[in-house]
Amino acid sequence: MSIDTLIRPKSSLELSPNTAAAARSDSAHPLLQPLVIGGLTIENRLMVAPMAGVTDNPFRRLCKSFGAGHAVSEMIIADTALYARRKSLYRANFDNEIAPISAQIAGAEPDKLAEAARYQIDNGAQIIDINMGCPAKKVCRKLAGSALLQDEDLVARLLDAAVNAVDAPVTLKTRLGFENGRENILRVAKMAEQAGIAAIAIHGRTREDMYTGEARYELIREVKESISIPVIANGDIDSAQKAQQVYELTGCDAVMIGRAAQGQPWLFRDIEHYLRTGQVLDAPTVSEIKEIVLTHLQELYGFYGEYSGCRIARKHIAWYTTGIPNSNAFRQAMYGEESTAGQFKVVESFLQAHE
Repeated sequence: MSIDTLIRPKSSLELSPNTAAAARSDSAHPLLQPLVIGGLTIENRLMVAPMAGVTDNPFRRLCKSFGAGHAVSEMIIADTALYARRKSLYRANFDNEIAPISAQIAGAEPDKLAEAARYQIDNGAQIIDINMGCPAKKVCRKLAGSALLQDEDLVARLLDAAVNAVDAPVTLKTRLGFENGRENILRVAKMAEQAGIAAIAIHGRTREDMYTGEARYELIREVKESISIPVIANGDIDSAQKAQQVYELTGCDAVMIGRAAQGQPWLFRDIEHYLRTGQVLDAPTVSEIKEIVLTHLQELYGFYGEYSGCRIARKHIAWYTTGIPNSNAFRQAMYGEESTAGQFKVVESFLQAHE
């Protein structure tokens, strides 16, 4: 079974054509209505955040199969000399993906960022997303990701270069600032709007925060009130109720979900159902999780091949099985499997034993 034909868990409610139309009507919750970014229509306002090593082609398609309206690719470094490398080829693979396709690029040199934007449009992307939010040391050491927020002049030049390079919408993913007490997101957001950025996604933390503490939504609200382009709220959205809360706190145009979707891509279905009905769906059963996991594994094996597929699948299996009895011992055994066939078998046997 492929992701595209994955049977949704039985606890989800399939929409009839009439109900689906109603969900897109004026009476639907704002987060379930279409969003237009640069002339391209996204089906709803539930988005998958770009995550290095996670939001590859199979994961993006899986989240979309559960109702995510949009998903941004993993970060691709803005150096076309690296694009022939195997890892870059995987990251820039958009085969069978639901449009509009968004490719995230990262870099600190305007000319290279512009070249990378053009390359990804030629490669099939329809939206270019600029990364100014990644807090990883290896990215910040190169003055990329969130480190760019220390140099607003360079931020302006990078935004201008990317927007002027392509005849396609360019979006921005960023944080509140580089360090606490020096949050500059209001200036950066206004700069982005002036440069022609089509939408801005904001993680409610600084780079100094990394992923500690709680996301701060009040500054995202201030940004929303100060600019006219779509503002996407990101950070700590881990449930349907939290998605609703963040929408109310920020007035955002969309919500973006990252780490909470790891091991539970059905979160988008849960949010859609809650916003449509006010009811909280039951957690999927182990039988339902088994079907999802095994389908995901088959997609990963087919996408990456034997060696890489087996190794990349390990983190996903660990996320999926968290909380299931005896999962710690199972994961240690699973990590020792060196073949996709062996890995698949131990996962299937473990989940069957807990059905």
